[in-house]
Amino acid sequence: MEEFIINLTNGALDNLNYGWIVLFMTIESSFIPFPSEVVMIPAAYMAAESGEMSFPMIILSGSVGALFGALINYALAFFLGRPIVYGFANSRFGHMCLIDAEKVQKAEAYFDKHGAISTLIGRMIPAIRQLISIPAGLAKMNLLPFMLYTCLGAAIWNCILVGIGYACHSTMPKDELIETISHYSHIIGYTAIALVAAAIGYIIYKGIKK
Repeated sequence: MEEFIINLTNGALDNLNYGWIVLFMTIESSFIPFPSEVVMIPAAYMAAESGEMSFPMIILSGSVGALFGALINYALAFFLGRPIVYGFANSRFGHMCLIDAEKVQKAEAYFDKHGAISTLIGRMIPAIRQLISIPAGLAKMNLLPFMLYTCLGAAIWNCILVGIGYACHSTMPKDELIETISHYSHIIGYTAIALVAAAIGYIIYKGIKK
């Protein structure tokens, strides 16, 4: 897996454009396991390196791709229903996609606990972010709020990853970036969560103080 991530990151740095970002993030946001760090961080690094892409367009492309992938999961769950979704999760192909019934149950429990807003918060939690659209579809959540929350959550997540990519450009060479992403992609994800929590905490603190 680590070698796959290294090769993928190398390819991203050499060939990435807005279209590829949309495609890769669509895959990442669907039921196919794919780390968003491998796409968004190299894209921001490349933008800082060459200036051929802009940071706002990278974030927009990543968010559009995330919405497309989320809509795939939502539609499958909405139209196929719980028995088929869980049947897929327990199938060999589902396991190849790193999905099982326990993960779907965890996403459902998270959705049941937090309601519609979980489609926003869940976009920033590893192991939940790719699957949170499934319980939304099973619950037949209204499509417009689902799309709004998904886009907002994806945009926040992508902003953090782009910020990390920009910071990496000034602190490490390309080869070191590839090695860092391949070794610490899961830690990057949790770091992003910590940054989101800190920002939300600061906003709440300022609001209470005011």
